[in-house]
Amino acid sequence: MILYEILHSLAGPSSLSDQDPHGWRTPVDCVRANELCAAESSCSSRYRTLRQCLAGRDRNTMLANKECQAALEVLQESPLYDCRCKRGMKKELQCLQIYWSIHLGLTEGEEFYEASPYEPVTSRLSDIFRLASIFSGMDPATNSKSNHCLDAAKACNLNENCKRLRSAYISTCTKDISPTERCNRRKCHKALRQFFDRVPSEYTYRLLFCSCKDQACAERRRQTIVPSCSYEDREKPNCLDLRNLCRTDHLCRSRLADFHTNCQVSFQSLTSCPGDNYQACLGSYAGMIGFDMTPNYIDSSTSSLTVSPWCSCRGSGNMEEECEKFLKDFTENPCLRNAIQAFGNGTDVSLTPKNPSPPITLATKTSNESPPLPDDINDSNTIFDTSVITTCTSIQEQEQKLNKSKEPSLCFSETQLTTDIMPDQKTFVDQKASSNQHSVAGILSAVPFLLVKLAL
Repeated sequence: MILYEILHSLAGPSSLSDQDPHGWRTPVDCVRANELCAAESSCSSRYRTLRQCLAGRDRNTMLANKECQAALEVLQESPLYDCRCKRGMKKELQCLQIYWSIHLGLTEGEEFYEASPYEPVTSRLSDIFRLASIFSGMDPATNSKSNHCLDAAKACNLNENCKRLRSAYISTCTKDISPTERCNRRKCHKALRQFFDRVPSEYTYRLLFCSCKDQACAERRRQTIVPSCSYEDREKPNCLDLRNLCRTDHLCRSRLADFHTNCQVSFQSLTSCPGDNYQACLGSYAGMIGFDMTPNYIDSSTSSLTVSPWCSCRGSGNMEEECEKFLKDFTENPCLRNAIQAFGNGTDVSLTPKNPSPPITLATKTSNESPPLPDDINDSNTIFDTSVITTCTSIQEQEQKLNKSKEPSLCFSETQLTTDIMPDQKTFVDQKASSNQHSVAGILSAVPFLLVKLAL
């Protein structure tokens, strides 16, 4: 990483890439970046040199060659350095091959965490909830008595694409090959990848992350990916060996790096997730299904949410500490756990500005549709409840239940706000506050009259 940072700092402006007014290169996907590089003789020749340097040589041998070093430095100034890929894109594998051909030469061998080659995720869970409601007519969290995982399967069957691809992977993953082989794992994995890459998250997330109160529901959730074929095996390999195997494949390596980027525990965020983005973490988790690193729930327990790849740390030798650290990124990851529970409860984290002004609590706009709230306050898969319910909403709900309070509401409706705004004024005017001011003025004006009466 040291070389990576040094070369990054030395990278100058490039004529090959578009720049914004501040001089920063606008990232392009790696397939396009390769086309731009091929159009310039200097870049294309250096890129060919680098590929030859990487072929069959370890990194130290490559860096000892001055020609290889020169090729790296030139490529820092090309669009190839900043390029990224998009999951599920038409030429994803080609894009990732180009990305790693550059970045494997910039890292110091096997690093514990690798940067994601994919574009950053900007969408959030609230976007998924809204689309789920539009497409399926059902919120991810319906009533507390329903089997949410069964509801997810029903919603999938109502969508032609989801139903077709789900039926395809179930059929492939449950087809026996011979008395000794339960299924063709390679074909099963491919069918699972097609399902999770081509079906919208509104459907796939509901199948993977549905919340459960009973064991039957939790077992249905665990069986979503047909684990007998896609996940389990006769023996558990060592987790570091499984990671090394994954990193020999560009797709698997990329999905693992993406998971670490978006689910790595952050102690500087409210949710333990980078950027407080549950959606990015859940998408990265789903992206690993269908590869050697496929994760799944380890049991059908309703009291905890524990997921893991099919591996253990037995036989790690002096690498046991590193192995345990790698495994705990799945089994004891508060970011991932909170993200799964938040989706199951139908909630997302509320982000506040860095320098918020004094808050005025506003009620949500009244409509026939209720906001996506948790199924039930006790419907938690862990002892941690990350449900986000606004104070204002809670107050209104209590007032509706009791209907006895004669005190003015602490929450202002959107209608009250809009009707109290002057035509040429963009600030909030509280009528009650205004009437209080008139009352005070009236009392003050009556003071001289009272004094005269007392004097008499």
